Amino acid sequence: MKPSPLNTSPCSISLLFSSSAVLLALTYLLLRPNYSLFSTTCTTTHSSPAANSSTIPSFRLLIGIQTIPEKFARRHLIRHVNSLQPSHSALVDIRFVLCNLTREDHAVFVALEIMHYNDIIILNCTENLADGKTYTFFSTLPRLFRDEPYDYVMKADDDIYFRLDKLVESLKGKAREDVYYGLGLPFQNREFPPFMVGFGYILSWDLVEWISTSEITREHANGVEDLLTGRWLDMGRRGRNRYNTYPAMYDYKGPNQEDFREDTIGVHQLKDDLTWARTLKHFNVTQGLKPSQLYHIP
Repeated sequence: MKPSPLNTSPCSISLLFSSSAVLLALTYLLLRPNYSLFSTTCTTTHSSPAANSSTIPSFRLLIGIQTIPEKFARRHLIRHVNSLQPSHSALVDIRFVLCNLTREDHAVFVALEIMHYNDIIILNCTENLADGKTYTFFSTLPRLFRDEPYDYVMKADDDIYFRLDKLVESLKGKAREDVYYGLGLPFQNREFPPFMVGFGYILSWDLVEWISTSEITREHANGVEDLLTGRWLDMGRRGRNRYNTYPAMYDYKGPNQEDFREDTIGVHQLKDDLTWARTLKHFNVTQGLKPSQLYHIP
């Protein structure tokens, strides 16, 4: 299955409206009765800048954002924010990951999202905190993307803002196999933390494939999932290349300048619209807004 474009621009419809144009069009209709007065064009774009260039991306990263069906507004916010991210050299494919849909309204509304954005994965699982969703996520991916695997896979929460250019930069020059990357605990263990905090960590594709076939992971699929991935890797003697992003990934502290780091990769615990807005304001995400008589924003 090839990763599909993530953002779809609205179809543009042009109408021949001036009197002279209409006269010409009507004359043309007499000669070409199958011609339409309306011309319709639809375009699609990929979220990754690398996908729109002729250069080969430095690596391919899948970010699977774990969320629940009713968080429609949060998914739209994340899509908008990521569409404005600065250019980078990697192909970053961002997908929202849900468990089985159980409500009629969710089935209809999520279907509409898929039709428009095609950026949702629905796993065969029941929504849970510690009952195997992480195992289901990683173990399902090799089957879904068998024909076009990624270099890395990130499991992320929906309350974290990633600066994708900084994330990509932090992965440059890193190993491509046996990789376990994220905010390690304890913080003091910079070289080989026992596990990465669950709000956002990366595994190389070979480890994702190993999870999908290993008896270790299958037999220990349930548990505290922040700890579980590290435990799998330790039991299987995997994840020898561990990269601790501390302190560049951290929990939201407040709206002040000193609450954010210049080298920030990700800010977590953005639980409401205000914390998202303050974080985006700090990083000047809306600086590209052009002045216009059509609006005034303080």
